[in-house]
Amino acid sequence: MTQKLYVYDGGEIDLSLVTRLYPAALISAGGESASVSLEWAEMKKEQITLEAYVLICDFDHVGEVPVNRVEIRFVTKEELFGAMSEIASLVQS
Repeated sequence: MTQKLYVYDGGEIDLSLVTRLYPAALISAGGESASVSLEWAEMKKEQITLEAYVLICDFDHVGEVPVNRVEIRFVTKEELFGAMSEIASLVQS
């Protein structure tokens, strides 16, 4: 696979090396931060503190515990979806 770079504020990612790519919501609960699904965050929005939206890029083989990970933060869900659309275009080209 040829190298396809996604450039974002803070760096760049070679999409050919990404093994998992998924959106999440970063929430604060009990003094800790955690990544949860967008659907769960939406259902619990009255009970949680949303810190940011994140696009999680894992580089470890599927089935392994992900330790090589990049999380790109976004302020709004629209920014997150825009980045996902841009990545989809890069991958399909």
